[in-house]
Amino acid sequence: MTEPTIDRRELLPQLFDSPDKALFISGLAGAAKDTAAFTDDGANLFTMAGTMGAAVAMGLGVALNAPDRDVVVVTGDGELLMGIGGLVTVASMAPGNLSIVCIDNGQHGETGGQAGHTARNTNLEAIAKGSGLPSTMTISAPEQMKDGAAFLKTASGPRFLLCRVLPSAPSAYKRNFDPVACRHRFRDAFMRA
Repeated sequence: MTEPTIDRRELLPQLFDSPDKALFISGLAGAAKDTAAFTDDGANLFTMAGTMGAAVAMGLGVALNAPDRDVVVVTGDGELLMGIGGLVTVASMAPGNLSIVCIDNGQHGETGGQAGHTARNTNLEAIAKGSGLPSTMTISAPEQMKDGAAFLKTASGPRFLLCRVLPSAPSAYKRNFDPVACRHRFRDAFMRA
């Protein structure tokens, strides 16, 4: 397996034209910081603080209930593995408006940088493909980010993009940690047509 060379802090702005054109659901920790930095902690972002493993399931629910909106889940490798069954349910329900972007740094960044399963033998794209997702792709170098962006725009949904990144720090962004305020602002963004 080729070593990744993508800086995670540069990833989302390269994958998406605008932070305002989709509803974003982010997983924990680094994924939440990276997505908050990209959207400027916008009303269209719901972060899954304290609910490890639930981002894909939450994104599926949003996508099914907002079929005319693009929905993007941004999650990490450890968080995705915690709720891996969500991929099977996504494949079964098959919302065409859902994209899952997994930022895979191959480590447990929040607990000291210990090697994670994907640093060994686990291949999350193979799991997504085996779950029945119709469109999967892996990128691991900066020059592939343009291909990743095109994949997210044109591939049949639901789509899964595995982004293997350097084990570096996530974006240094302090997001709003008030769960009630965040829930209300996301509801308002969700209700807007």
